[in-house]
Amino acid sequence: MSLVLLNIAGGDSVDDLRILEKDEGLVKVVRQLGFSGHPRKERREQERRWRKERKRAFPSPSVVFRYLTSFVNPAEETKRARGHAFIPAANERLQALRRINPDLLRFAQRKSPQTEATLEMDASIVETTKQDALFSYQGSPSFQPLSVRWAELDLVAHSEFRDGNVPAGYQNLRVFQETLEVLPKGIQKVYLKSDTAAYQKELLIYCAEGRNERFRVIEFAVGVDVTAEFKKAVAAVEEKEWHPLEREIEGRILATGQEWAEVCFVPAWAARSKKGPGYRFLAIRELLGQKEFRGWKCSYHFPL
Repeated sequence: MSLVLLNIAGGDSVDDLRILEKDEGLVKVVRQLGFSGHPRKERREQERRWRKERKRAFPSPSVVFRYLTSFVNPAEETKRARGHAFIPAANERLQALRRINPDLLRFAQRKSPQTEATLEMDASIVETTKQDALFSYQGSPSFQPLSVRWAELDLVAHSEFRDGNVPAGYQNLRVFQETLEVLPKGIQKVYLKSDTAAYQKELLIYCAEGRNERFRVIEFAVGVDVTAEFKKAVAAVEEKEWHPLEREIEGRILATGQEWAEVCFVPAWAARSKKGPGYRFLAIRELLGQKEFRGWKCSYHFPL
């Protein structure tokens, strides 16, 4: 709970717990909260833990450091190397921590039952001052966790903490499969949404061919890699095939200044079987206008 409160308050490190400890109002609330709502037996056990009068509402930074270290798998740390993407295997404690989020999802599903789950997969770059942090593609010491958000409930369904040098598209299929496993009962249909990091044939084929035993075909909207072949296919689209792109915002249909068109593009991996699923490729274009600089006047001269 202390770490959650520290995160909400915008703390940068566990040393910032000292700041929370100085907030008299927050300390009073935390002390009164205690183990309220827990069974009587658990409350008594917690009371017996304190051999002396409890003076702190938050644990000291040193205690938190020891707590966080217990989630590290020392045997895996030796396998990490600069220039190579690596995700260490979770130890017993970290595996236990991962079992908490599915409980939260089941609780949310009971309170607000859903039959569909739109899963949004995305990686986030978190810059850090940690000395042994690895560099991301943006050129700064970072971590790059990959998370899958359940849009209908606005909850994180699954997340994996990663080093900064691990690409956003690394082992996306495995992470997606792990997410499907923790979805609570009652979900009948799943959709996937992601950027170009998820444009991987293994992941797309898995979804389109219905290889998941529980959810079968999983429809998706994934950004496509803009290769030379795709650009050529877009250039071949006739002008009459472009349509205005409109968006619905708070019940109102608004123009975006963009246009969309379906592109006749069949990559080699999608054409491996005539009986396989069909993949639709859509392109969006936007007219780029040159704005005049304030105070500047442009004139053009053409030779006779």
